[in-house]
Amino acid sequence: MQNVRNAMRRAAMARWNEPAVASGGRVLSFGQVWQRGMRLANGLRSLGLQPGDRVAVLEDNCIEAADFFVGSVAANLVRVPLYRRNSSAAHGQMLATTGCRALVVSPEYAHEIAPLKLDGVHVIVRDATYETWLQSFPDSDPDPVIDLDHVFIIRHSAGTMGNAKGISYTHRAWMNTTRDWFYMLPPVEPGDRCLHVGPISHGSGYLFLPIWLGGGCNYLERKFDAAAFIDLLARERISWFFAVPTMLAAMVEVVGGRPQQLPALKVVMISGAPISVPTALAAHTVFGDTLYQMYGQTEAVPVSFMGPKEWFRELAGSDPIRAAGRIMPFAELEIRGDDNQPLPIGQAGEIAIRCDGQMTGIWGDPDMTSRRLIDGWVLTGDVGRLDHNGYLYIVDRVDDMIVSGGFNIWPAELEQAIETIEGVREVVVFGIPHPKWGEAPHAVVVRRQGAQIEEKIIIEACALKLGSYKKPHSVELRDDPLPRSVVGKIQRKVLREPYWAGEERRVRGS
Repeated sequence: MQNVRNAMRRAAMARWNEPAVASGGRVLSFGQVWQRGMRLANGLRSLGLQPGDRVAVLEDNCIEAADFFVGSVAANLVRVPLYRRNSSAAHGQMLATTGCRALVVSPEYAHEIAPLKLDGVHVIVRDATYETWLQSFPDSDPDPVIDLDHVFIIRHSAGTMGNAKGISYTHRAWMNTTRDWFYMLPPVEPGDRCLHVGPISHGSGYLFLPIWLGGGCNYLERKFDAAAFIDLLARERISWFFAVPTMLAAMVEVVGGRPQQLPALKVVMISGAPISVPTALAAHTVFGDTLYQMYGQTEAVPVSFMGPKEWFRELAGSDPIRAAGRIMPFAELEIRGDDNQPLPIGQAGEIAIRCDGQMTGIWGDPDMTSRRLIDGWVLTGDVGRLDHNGYLYIVDRVDDMIVSGGFNIWPAELEQAIETIEGVREVVVFGIPHPKWGEAPHAVVVRRQGAQIEEKIIIEACALKLGSYKKPHSVELRDDPLPRSVVGKIQRKVLREPYWAGEERRVRGS
């Protein structure tokens, strides 16, 4: 097996003059992208960075994002993507816990970094001076030794108390993940174009490397706009794209549910959140037999999978339209009870998964690693069941995580923020159904006697402290205490249940 750098370099050498990356009206060949990456690698090394050092990035998709993807791996530096919709405090927490020595940031997000005290962290803002700075370094290959078990990336997932936890992947695991993502998909062929509107530093980035290795062109778009996206698919003859369900729902609405003529389109890869039955059926009408669904977590992915022939069919004993796929050839999946032992087919319990492409652990947190990674198995916190035909169904979440539009939101983080607002006595947050985002945070706030609190104040305070995507969608203000169990714990599920009346499962797609 090749490490990521060697595999990318081999593809670049073999396809030097073929198109590799397109963005903002520019198209660069494999050779051009590789040379820019080498310049960035040498620029980072000039700052005193050594192989294994962590380098964070906060960006939208652009040519320069490809610089970072190639340059960081060429210097054997560990990529640490930050979330562009997070608060400054969240950025600071991720930088601190991973011990980043450098940060590369797009100019439109520099203001999010400005409040942070980053002693000892080199900050590179990709402003008007970036190109001159980049070109000042040689395009020679630094060629550090890279072992398959060196860490390649640290991706963040939500933490047990609201703080993000860094999930570390080795080169070996990332190459396995690359293989498994594409194992049951149509082959990548020269001339294929993969459109990325989600940052390649995150979900859509799982497609960047396999498209590169297969000789396709990664088309990087900064923002998602449903109407423009549909036009782009046709005009640029896009073959592949990654989408969370909310994106699909928006595109279906824009075209009025009408089938689209997209002869170049091969694959619509759907992941990141549960997809509702109406959205799946409508998207199938719009895009035809190009829809593929995958289930996994940042900690281990992919694990279950299905294409259109398995998804949109009738099968005795199964309900594929409501499933999350079947277990993949290179993965294992068990449904476990409270004693962490496998349950019989048909019974619901916590999903435990194991695959070649999974985390080595949670960065800097051996205690959490030991709780989430047991005997090589990742405990997901998701509740699911398997049927006799091998289909997996997601029915709930053990840890009450809210997945809104593909983003993970931990209720405790919102509760902690709301509790600091003057006049709040107690609060509980949970997810409720939302027609666009699948589910959204709802806060039940108990006021102190005589306190004057408005819903608007709570929502704005959360957006300021945590970032806009984590703010509550709605707030219920009340004077009566929250219901509690006999041991004094707030009965979150009792409060949540009325909102989910009539729903088959306690997670909802968009």
